[in-house]
Amino acid sequence: MLKYLNTTLGAAAIALSLGGAAFAQDSAEPIIIPTHNWSSQVVMAYVIGGIFESIGDKVEYVPADSQAVYEAIRNGDITISHEVWQSTFGASFYNAMAKGGIIDVGNHDASTLEELGVPRYVIEQNLCPGLPAWEALKECAAVFATADSEGKGRILEGPQSWHGDLMPDRIKALGLDDKYVVKFAGSADAIWAELASAKKEGRGIITFNWTPNFTDAEGFDFIQFPVYTDGCRIADGGDGSCGSPLGWMKKAANYKFPKTHPAAYTIFSKLSFTTTQIGQMAALVDIDKLSHEDAAKKWLAENEAVWMPWTK
Repeated sequence: MLKYLNTTLGAAAIALSLGGAAFAQDSAEPIIIPTHNWSSQVVMAYVIGGIFESIGDKVEYVPADSQAVYEAIRNGDITISHEVWQSTFGASFYNAMAKGGIIDVGNHDASTLEELGVPRYVIEQNLCPGLPAWEALKECAAVFATADSEGKGRILEGPQSWHGDLMPDRIKALGLDDKYVVKFAGSADAIWAELASAKKEGRGIITFNWTPNFTDAEGFDFIQFPVYTDGCRIADGGDGSCGSPLGWMKKAANYKFPKTHPAAYTIFSKLSFTTTQIGQMAALVDIDKLSHEDAAKKWLAENEAVWMPWTK
């Protein structure tokens, strides 16, 4: 199967390289693409890298901190960022832009939400009556207690590097800290393992999640916290009691990218993935258990009608 996929992509590269001299303008220097610690971002890195390789460009992938990456792009150590989530990374992105050296390359079609929530069976089985309204949490902390939660309900947050103390601050501001404790997962995979374990046991679980993601298909309901407004978070001068905003997902690049790799930059400016497409990329890893690289090859082979027009 992989031999077939490599042959398919190789043929695409030959066809596209014969399609016009514009593709020969790109620098021989590699395009540096960062990889972070959640599935859709890594698969998309290899998808985009595969598209760049199909026009003859060289690509390298480097692990990078999801907050510090924008400084690395600004300084020229990394070329692009392809999943800039507004809620989590917007401030870091704009701080880097204010210093110069990084450019906004537009939005994906997908809108985003990063929030605490519960798998749908928690609501369907009425394990915590009143959910998804956040006020329901006041009366059912015991439903979400675990061995490590000190008798309180546990809220499983992502790695602390993603949001810092955003969720502990919110729980305290809402007066829930006497009933709940926030625990940080070591990785996105740790969240999925906990979700799978809770589902198997039929127990309640509150965890951080996001959309687009593979869980969109399985059923996941986000808790309805007080509406987000500009300035409501502690870092912005508020009390921190608000929920997360519906947001955009942007693309970013080093300011030299349009000149060093004009063909690749044109493709990058055109490409835009939908919520469904991003969820599919994540599902190939988190449900089908492919490697990130093989997931990208499979997605590219099965979705030529989506990405090949961006290369013309």
